[in-house]
Amino acid sequence: MSSSLAALIGLTLSIILILRKVSPVYSLMLGALTGGLLAGSGLVGTIADMVEGVKGITPAILRILAAGVLSGVLIKTGAAESISRAIVRTMGGKRIYLALAVATMILCSVGVFIDVAVITVAPIALMLAKSTDVPVGKVLLAMIGGGKCGNIISPNPNTIIAAENYGAELPSVMACGLLPALVGLLVTVYVIVPLFPSKKGMTPSCPSPVSGVSLDGEGLPPFWASIMGPFVTILLLALRPLFGIEVDPLVALPAGGLVGILATRSWEKARESIGFGLEKMSSVAILLVGTGTIAGVINASDIKDVVVGLLERWSIGGSVMAPLSSALMSAATASSTAGATIASASFSETVLAAGVSAVWAAAMTNAGATMLDHLPHGSFFHATGGAVGMGIKERLRLIPFETLVGTVLTLCSFLSFLIFG
Repeated sequence: MSSSLAALIGLTLSIILILRKVSPVYSLMLGALTGGLLAGSGLVGTIADMVEGVKGITPAILRILAAGVLSGVLIKTGAAESISRAIVRTMGGKRIYLALAVATMILCSVGVFIDVAVITVAPIALMLAKSTDVPVGKVLLAMIGGGKCGNIISPNPNTIIAAENYGAELPSVMACGLLPALVGLLVTVYVIVPLFPSKKGMTPSCPSPVSGVSLDGEGLPPFWASIMGPFVTILLLALRPLFGIEVDPLVALPAGGLVGILATRSWEKARESIGFGLEKMSSVAILLVGTGTIAGVINASDIKDVVVGLLERWSIGGSVMAPLSSALMSAATASSTAGATIASASFSETVLAAGVSAVWAAAMTNAGATMLDHLPHGSFFHATGGAVGMGIKERLRLIPFETLVGTVLTLCSFLSFLIFG
């Protein structure tokens, strides 16, 4: 059996197991083992390929764990909620969809996980939805769309892993996603959200999810203090492209978290914040171990040669491979982080060999990972639906519109590469 076919069988097995609610990590590891054995690599050779795949993403895992400090501080000190409330309060209820989309976009862009960002903004969204009598589906779609836009310009795991595997500077990858993110935000708010059909019974009827919620932010740290941590992190990361001074994300991200603790005067919450951030990032790091094993087997196969053969007559085929492979892998794992990991670890050499710069390759891979990371076999689907009390059937109706948001981001990233890259 050819190694490319064997790798695809292994990946398919992983997808089936994930859909059957088996642990994604073990599903990916078992799929990798199966693919390697079917390829004729033997047990020893397959294990070696799996280990090599994990080794390749270890530096990124360290940086992702470091990102937990900033993320934990933003959530546990109330800084994330303070930022979101300030944005919604400033923009007003008349622009509810824009306000919610911008709030989740900002939270994601400063390092908060997209599902956590949606959960943070959800009580405000439900309150506004109830007072303005708009469908819950529309406000959730606005938050998810804004979160996806923020996710491609943030120091989140998906961006870190794509930059690491392509050998690109993290701030440059974030900058390349800025234009697609802004276009995606406008398209989400003014095109995609209005397209979502209003349905009777989709407005919130139970006051319990929003009882006691107001926009005054009483007891929360002030906006200026809340934003200090992310500001310092982005400033430190920007030193290299601006002045040639390199500050690794391994340092910049925890430094931003420390500044956030000091600025919000939340010293008593320091241990709780770090622990919470580590817990969130640990689950991602463990998932990346599983994705690393399947990426190692795919990388050792000849699947890259097969893909190149299919695209070699297309002048831009090599550049298409970056977002396309990421979109497919994110669909398989229902995770933007896992999708970006497998795609960038498996196809980085091929994409770079096609003449695509490392920065644009990482940016397109990052954008492609947003296309299908919201499918039902992933945690994002259920976490976001649960945040607004939405049932499975109602939550499924959002998938085509979420896919449209991810498609817009991916196409804008690809077009930006063609114009500027």
